[in-house]
Order: sequence, then C-alpha cells, then structure tokens
Amino acid sequence: MDQLIIEGKVPLKGTIVPQGNKNEALPVLCASIMSPQPVRIFNIPDIEDVRTLIKILQHLGAEVNYINGDPHNVEIIAKEINSNDLPLELTASIRGSITLMGPLLARTGKVFLPKPGGDKIGRRRVDTHLIAFEGLGAKVEATRDGYFLEAEKLKGAEILLDEASVTGTENLIMAAAVAKGITIVENAASEPHVQGLCRFLMARGVRMEGVGSNILKIHGVDGVENLKSCDHNIGPDYLEIGSFISMAALTNGEITIKNVIPKDLRMIKMVFSRLGIEFEYKKNYETNAIDLFVPSHQSLVIQSDVHGEIPKIDDAPWPAFPADLISIALVTATQSTGTVLIHEKLFESRLYFTDKLIGMGAKIVLCDPHRAVIIGPSQMHGSKLTSPDIRAGMALVIAALAAEGESSIQNIIQVDRGYENIDNRLKQLGAKIKRIKV
Repeated sequence: MDQLIIEGKVPLKGTIVPQGNKNEALPVLCASIMSPQPVRIFNIPDIEDVRTLIKILQHLGAEVNYINGDPHNVEIIAKEINSNDLPLELTASIRGSITLMGPLLARTGKVFLPKPGGDKIGRRRVDTHLIAFEGLGAKVEATRDGYFLEAEKLKGAEILLDEASVTGTENLIMAAAVAKGITIVENAASEPHVQGLCRFLMARGVRMEGVGSNILKIHGVDGVENLKSCDHNIGPDYLEIGSFISMAALTNGEITIKNVIPKDLRMIKMVFSRLGIEFEYKKNYETNAIDLFVPSHQSLVIQSDVHGEIPKIDDAPWPAFPADLISIALVTATQSTGTVLIHEKLFESRLYFTDKLIGMGAKIVLCDPHRAVIIGPSQMHGSKLTSPDIRAGMALVIAALAAEGESSIQNIIQVDRGYENIDNRLKQLGAKIKRIKV
C-alpha cells in the first residue's frame, strides 16, 4: 500500500494543467457502449476510477484502444455487449459504475447491476434512478444484491425527479436519448459534467434543449442503431482546480492554472473570496484559452456577514457550491482568520475526517454529522493520517502542505481514485512530497 510523505510550509510556485473532469469522464465512458458505432474520447484523467471502469467496459465486451498509446485519449468500439456479465468485484469498487444502468438498459433491454461502491460518506440513495427508469417504461426490482431493470421498449415521458441527483439525471438522459419520443426532465441536475455528457450525446445525434438548466427536453432517437460515431473532449476538472487554489493560498504560493472555464468557477470564486482568497483570470492569446492566476500573500481573513454575523458556507445543487469541495473549504478555513460555519447538507459522514484535522491542531467544533464550526487561524503540525475518501484525502494533502513539519498519509489509493499522479504534479510546483510503499 502506498503512502505520501509531505513536508509542510513549502510555497507552491509554477504552472499546472488541470486534469480532465473525473465526473464527466465516467458517465461519458459508460455512454460510449450504447451503440456499436466507435467513439473517441480525449482528455480523460488517468486515475484509478477511470482505469477500473475501462476494465468493466472491456469485461462487457467493448474494445478499448489508447490513441497513440496515450491513456488520456481512447477509442471505444462496442460491437457486442453482454450486460449479464458485470464483474461484481469491479462494480463494487467505484460509485461511477451506477451510470452503467442507463446505457445497458438502452443497449440490451435488460441489466442487473450489483450495488456500486465508492466513498463511505453516508447513504447514497438510488431511488431517483429507479423512479426515472420506471417513468420511461422499464420494470425495476431492487434486491439485497443490486438492481434489476428490464424494458422491451423505452418511451419518452414527462419526469419530475424527486431530487436533483447528478448520476440519476445522467442515467435518465442516457436512457431517454434512445427512447421513442420526447422526454422532459424537471429538477434535473445541471453540473458542468452533466452538461458535458449532454454534449457527448448531442454529438452522437441526440437533440436536446435546456442543457445547463434544470429542465431538459430530450428528443429520443428511437433505438441505439440511430446513434452515430463522434469525438468528444472532456472538460477541465473544476474540483481539482479548486483544490489547487487552496493549496497555493495556504502555502503562500503563486501558481497559474492553465485552460480553465471561468463560468464553472463562479461560485467557487465567491466562496474562496469569503475565506480571504482572491484569484484572477488571464487570457492566453497564443492558445485563446483562459488561465487562472493565484497570487501570493493572500489575506486569508474570513468575511463576516452583515452586522458581523458568523458566515455560513454550505453546499447545494449546481450552480451552488459543490459538495465535493466542502472538505477543501473546511481545511482552508482552518488557516483563515475568523469563524465560519460549514454546513454539509448532502452526506452525513463526509465531515467525520475533521477529527484528523483536530489532531493536527485545528480548532473545529463538530456540531453534528452535517455541521462544523471552524475558528481560525490555527497552527497545524505534521501528523500520521489516513485518507478516508477521495475528497477528504485531498483535504488532508492540503492540510499537510500547510502544516509545520512532516506528515504521512496512508490509504492514498483514495486520492489516486480521483486525482492523477498527484505527488509528481505537486513536485513540479516545488512541494516536498514523496510516495513510498509500506
């Protein structure tokens, strides 16, 4: 098992390119097997979850070819797919396997998906997925071991989701794309990665309206044989970008993050500003892309609400602050002057990693499973840590970079699941970090 050894208080300096969006890459890879027509997908992050999903696709019968040997670019040809042969040990290891339900139901008319795995951050309900499939005419059965879906013919319908579930929306979009007729989805999730999946399906010939909003209108192509071949480019991972912004600020560093999409970062910019972090955009006239610059000497002073009230940072469906950045905002607050309430609304176990920050010296009051009060700044010291999940794992990396002395982080496979080659990429920014096997 690998662990990271990190020496803190070293300013990060330089330029970095964000990886492709993990949460877009996984459903797009799943959607690639909906038709025998080949697709090419570019800018895929070379991370553990993607490698696991590719193994699942290959097990199902898809041919996966790395373009010019580059793991970031793949061609997928799914001439024959066997939906009755999902490998339990692989599907149980990643949450992203849940977005195989829509494509396999669309492709084969029948699928049994073992319960997906993923981060242990609390209950992650699948009711929204199953209700949506029933709305398209599928028969649904939930068992102790997984979920069985069957449909002779999917038909468009008007569907109101009971929650703006990201993966529930994605599964519904993929199934509705090949249904007969029009599907209208209300209370749809609209995160950048959901929009990316919509663009991929539109490139395959599916007409959609309302992309980026919470009401989607999907004109089904009436059968997988009507999907066409296409190329698709995965967008930059705004969650990783948010992590790099925090790292730079908490180490008094100065970094440039290449090729960002500013509209994906509007709420992130607003929340970081409340924590005393500012950044700016610069146009790269050679590439016509937008870069993000984080200057050194940030104020790191928490902005109080009107009348000096303690401010609150909470997560909610897009375009609100992303749940996957709550852990990053929390560790950032430990190094900012002032008091802030962090309210994680979605997952009842996500904040439990705060005991590790408290052990490093952070001043945190965990009020209940969803709320924590952070009083900063606190001088944190190096410690022996264990990564409990992807996002908390990255938060611990940031804490170790900001702490005095040396930290070791075990179970780093959790970070590897979501962040590509993080140790070597941080070394390029000057971090004192090394990976060792134990």
